[in-house]
Amino acid sequence: MLAPSRVLIETPARAGGGNDRAELVWKAREAIAKGSRSFALASRLLDRNTRERVWLLYAWCRRCDDIADDQHLGGRMGESKAAEDKVQAIRVLTRRAFDGLPTADPAFDGFGMVAAEAGITRDMADDVIGGFALDATGWQPRSEGDMMRYCYHVAGAVGVMMAKVMGVPGEDFDTYDRACDLGLAFQIANIARDVVEDAAAGRCYLPQEWLAEKDLAPGAHARPENRFVLASIMPRLIGMMDTHVAAARLGAARLPFRQRWAILAAARIYAAIGHEVLARGQNAWDERVVIGKAAKLRHVAAAFREAVVNRPVAPHPMPVWTRSKLQPVKGW
Repeated sequence: MLAPSRVLIETPARAGGGNDRAELVWKAREAIAKGSRSFALASRLLDRNTRERVWLLYAWCRRCDDIADDQHLGGRMGESKAAEDKVQAIRVLTRRAFDGLPTADPAFDGFGMVAAEAGITRDMADDVIGGFALDATGWQPRSEGDMMRYCYHVAGAVGVMMAKVMGVPGEDFDTYDRACDLGLAFQIANIARDVVEDAAAGRCYLPQEWLAEKDLAPGAHARPENRFVLASIMPRLIGMMDTHVAAARLGAARLPFRQRWAILAAARIYAAIGHEVLARGQNAWDERVVIGKAAKLRHVAAAFREAVVNRPVAPHPMPVWTRSKLQPVKGW
């Protein structure tokens, strides 16, 4: 017989779902070490408290991405069946994490922990989940603005949460804008690097209007015979990336030294990915662009010098696509 409802014990709400924080941090560290070597290296430059919170946030982002794409730590995409159900599962687990209820998933429990510690809001998380929802519908960008709104959801909004984790005051809107710029730049680099891989999965994140200007059809743009023309789009894309990276440096200049160093190192490494795609031209997608360990260490050293000098130069003009233009109307 089922127990009478009057004797059922209600699960108490506790940040992290009642899990041990050290264990959640350890699992998050494992996730970032396997899922992103570049970001893992940059995170090691942070102070311990910030580093652990960044790991917890990253683990949630990585896990959401894996659930949405039926992957494991960013591996090959799985089947797209029931994509909208997967997004709904992400929403439910994230809601439980915010409520301090156990989710049976360390990444979501850890997110509940860092959200409580850093003041991450539900609206911030909803902005990120909105990107997975777009993918679930088979959405593709028609215009440059559409592409950048997608970049906001999947990366710019994460930059905003990273700024929150780093203790940026809520009223410092400009620094949050600059954190968003860095996320946008990261995603632009990802689009450039992964354009052929994305096409194989039936996705295209380049604006249809851009492709039409080159007489390329979405889906056909990544075929081997079209690589030369595809490569001709990269200067425009990487130029946008550079503008957002330069704007992000203005925000990094206001952070404590170790945070500034880590952000500048990550910015240099991801920008290097974009520039390597540009340099390879039509051969950029013959094999996945990666930045080797020695090159990463050189970027870390260069970022150290940049962080010490701390005199960033504003891009002229500043980015066209700003957080206020890209963020959903509800805001946060």
